[in-house]
Amino acid sequence: MIDTRIFFITSRAVPVRGDDIDTDRIIPARFLRCVTFDGLGEQAFRDERFDEQGKEKPHPFNDVRYRGAEILVVNRNFGCGSSREHAPQALARWGIRALLGISFADIFAGNCAAIGLPVVTAPDEPVRKLQGLLEADPTLQVTLDLEALRCQVQQTPARIGSNHQSELVLEFPLTMNESHRQKFLAGTWDTMATLLQQEAAIGAVAARLPYMKGFSYEQYHH
Repeated sequence: MIDTRIFFITSRAVPVRGDDIDTDRIIPARFLRCVTFDGLGEQAFRDERFDEQGKEKPHPFNDVRYRGAEILVVNRNFGCGSSREHAPQALARWGIRALLGISFADIFAGNCAAIGLPVVTAPDEPVRKLQGLLEADPTLQVTLDLEALRCQVQQTPARIGSNHQSELVLEFPLTMNESHRQKFLAGTWDTMATLLQQEAAIGAVAARLPYMKGFSYEQYHH
């Protein structure tokens, strides 16, 4: 059985500044016609990253320094607008594994949790400070600890000399929807996987239900 528990995420991080970044900016509406979510990753922030002629615009997702970063650091009310689940799907398929911000739209945060993307929040000051640190040094390692609800930012040995251990640059507390947090820690965030684990019990109940065994009105009323 696959262990779906998530206790912490450690990765480099990519900062995307701006309040009220809505889901249409995360994934434009014209990409919602897809039959599956496959391929949505490359369209994340499409209109923020390219002009009408397809030429790249300055954007952190176009910056090679952040390639492979799996934590997205944003500001206030991220994911507002329409409730399209394509937005977190696009981010996940880009490679994002967790999001840290000042605040998130509730439905967006719920859609993230449903596909295994932890969403954590922190006050304005440490979030903006972290964004500035990441802009200055994209190699920083960020750890989001869902058990302790702490964020730690460390400089890697490669940046401070191979004979040194990682150096703690920044640390601050996190907040998180407690229901989502408990599901990540227990590994029950994937509702489909949880349902499939109960397949035998579901089958046993179904076998006892009259309407699953050729039920007829006459049989039970005569």
